[in-house]
This record gives sequence, structure tokens and C-alpha cells, in this order.
Amino acid sequence: MFARPGGGERAIVVHLDLGEGDATETVAEFTALAESAGAKVVETSISRRKAPDARFFIGKGKVAELAELIAAGELDLVLLNHDVSPAQERNLERALQCRVLDRTGLILDIFAQRARSFEGKLQVELAQLNHIASRLVRGWSHLERQKGGIGLRGPGETQLELDRRMLGLRIKQLQRKLQKVRKQRDQGRQARRKRELPAISLVGYTNAGKSTLFNRVTEASVYAADQLFATLDTTLRRLELDNGQELILADTVGFIRDLPHQLVEAFRSTLEEVAEADLLLHVIDAASPTRDEEVRQVEAVLAELGAADVPVLRVYNKVDLLGRGAGIVRNGQGDPVEVWLSAEAGEGVDLLLEVLAERVGAARVRGLVRLPPAEGRLRARFYALGDVIEEQVDDQGASLLKVDLPRRDLDRLYRKEGLTAPLEPIEAGGV
Repeated sequence: MFARPGGGERAIVVHLDLGEGDATETVAEFTALAESAGAKVVETSISRRKAPDARFFIGKGKVAELAELIAAGELDLVLLNHDVSPAQERNLERALQCRVLDRTGLILDIFAQRARSFEGKLQVELAQLNHIASRLVRGWSHLERQKGGIGLRGPGETQLELDRRMLGLRIKQLQRKLQKVRKQRDQGRQARRKRELPAISLVGYTNAGKSTLFNRVTEASVYAADQLFATLDTTLRRLELDNGQELILADTVGFIRDLPHQLVEAFRSTLEEVAEADLLLHVIDAASPTRDEEVRQVEAVLAELGAADVPVLRVYNKVDLLGRGAGIVRNGQGDPVEVWLSAEAGEGVDLLLEVLAERVGAARVRGLVRLPPAEGRLRARFYALGDVIEEQVDDQGASLLKVDLPRRDLDRLYRKEGLTAPLEPIEAGGV
């Protein structure tokens, strides 16, 4: 959909320092994105301004400097480490007589190259079309008016209007197809719940090592490489732990700072695997110099997906690059909260499996829950889950439910259904 920088075009990375964060780190990450897309970055340019230029975003002086480089035949592509308006992108291309791609356009291009599954390709195309629709800022002189026959000589449609209408129709078509895929995913999740299989999702910053860890744990063959967004498509595998407990492990797309909103929306059906998970394994590149910032970016995206309340186990990967050993970190109550390992070397992976067995092993709880008459919907949810052992009704009409259910279902009822009534233990060790 976009003209891809996949032919080794010589590119310059342009960053406008507005005094927000470390410009060097963001430029290094954006340069890695450009190289992942196939561009040959020959130069980077960082300039300072108090505010973006209204016409060119980067200012007239920088435009003149870039124009000289392009005229000398040294550049084929200008990559802006910012999101610019359609008008600014158009003005830059006219002034430079060169292709200009902003941050969102570059990330969308990478996603288009990496999508392999039918669903992934649909999601990327939808995100691209939504982006292109905002870029339709100029019309064409040809076909300016579509002339009709006798009695049909109205003003017709401009070429711009036709393109918008065609894009709108294709977007609606893609949305319908993705809705069908979403229903299929929902059916798959419901089937897994009926089999009482806990769902665990790997999340993390791109290139943190999620797919490498996924392959190491499940003996799968998901593509993994030392590049940003090496894999996009969610992969599910059944995993049996040493204690005999089975679970579903999901490898998901990596996150990045300023992840384009179009992608979050387009991949929402895929990323719902994250929001519906019983446990998130937040894989962190322990050796990254921007580790803390990457953690914050991932947590921000999780909050946007409605997964901020899903239990999280932090997995610090690449400890071999730090020169430290693998290990488990527990909180004051003795619960595991961190695992340090190296997915590439296999060091500490056995510790992760031990922690998973510990977290999943105590998966069922027994107790008594009191629901007032107004909570008929929650009562129906308990019965729908098939977890009610016995029910009594007290003098006030409240339902006293004796339940035995997976902890993940109880957590989901508290988190998703707004259950506030405490679960009183029936027997010692039952909760």
C-alpha cells in the first residue's frame, strides 16, 4: 500500500527535538525501525525548535538543507521521526521532490512486510487505509467531473470524492471480515474456558525476546530475529507443565513507544488475547539501556487495551548480556513476581516453568458468596460457568452460592463483571 523502503533506498532520519525526552535514544530506535524496513540510513539529522513549523514541521532552514542533499543525489527517502499532518507531508514532498514518510507510515510499512496470517494482513490493510484516508488532501485535474447522460448532467463527483468513497467501502468490507475473525476467536476462547485451560500471554516491548522465549518453552518454530517487529501474528500453543497442569501460551505482537493508534485499533481483536488472559508474562530486555521507559510504554498500551488489571509476572530476559545469573524474585508474601533468565541460552527457563506451575497449580478456589437480589446477572454468570455446588436463599432474598471454580474465573468476575462480594472460605486451604 505504501511505497516501501525495501529496495535499499538511501535515507536520512530527521528528528525535531522539542525538549521532550532523550532525542538520541528515540533517534536510535527510529533508525533501527528504518533498517528493519529495508532502508539504508546514510545520515541522521537532529535539530531543535521550540515548536513545530506550521507549514513544513521541521522549518524552512532544514528543508533547504535536505533539498541540497537530495539534489546532489545522496538521498532517496526522508524519514521523519514524528507524526506530521497530511498538509505538512504534502508540502515537504513538493519542496523536496522526494518521498517523505513519517513515523506512523514507516511502522505501517513494516507491519505490511511482516504480516503472514490472513487476519494479520486484514488488520494491517485496515490500518493502512485509515491512514491513507487522512492523507487524501489533494484532488486530480483529470476526471474532475463525471458527466452523465441526458438529465444527468449534475456536478458529479471529484476524483478525491471517488477515492474517499472507494476507501470507505473497502474499510467497511475489511471491518466485516475482521468481525467474523473476532467471533471465531471468541468461540476458541470459550472452548478453552470450558476445558478449564488457563491462558497466559507473552507481552513486551518489540525485540525483548518474546518469540525466542515462546519457542524455547513450547518447542515451537515461530520466526524470531534480532530486529524490531520480527513477528506480528499471534501464535497459540498448548503447554503441559511438570505437575501435569495444561495451559495455553500465546505469543503476541510487540509494543513500541508511540505505537500508532490505527494499529492498536486494527489489532484489537488479536490483542484481546492479552485482555482475556489469566496471566501476562511481561518479557523485558534486561540489558536495554532504556529498560524502564520500555516497561512504561508497554504498561500504557496494556491500559489502553483494558488489560491493566490482569495479573503480571515480569520476566527479565537476556541476563547473559548482564553477566548475572538466573533467579526468582519474590515479594514479602513469598509470591513470585519476577523471573530472570536468558531465553537464547536457555538459562533460567526451568525456573519460569516452576513459577508457572506454582501460579497455575493453585488454580481452584472453594467458597461461599452472597449475592443480593439485584445481582441476578452475576448469579446467572456463576451458573453459566457451571461452578455452583449448592444454593440457598436467606430471609432478605439474597442468594448464598457455594461455589468451586478456577481462580481465573473468579478473578475475571471481580475484574470484568464488577463482583464485589467477598468469597468466604468453606474449608481451610480452600481459598
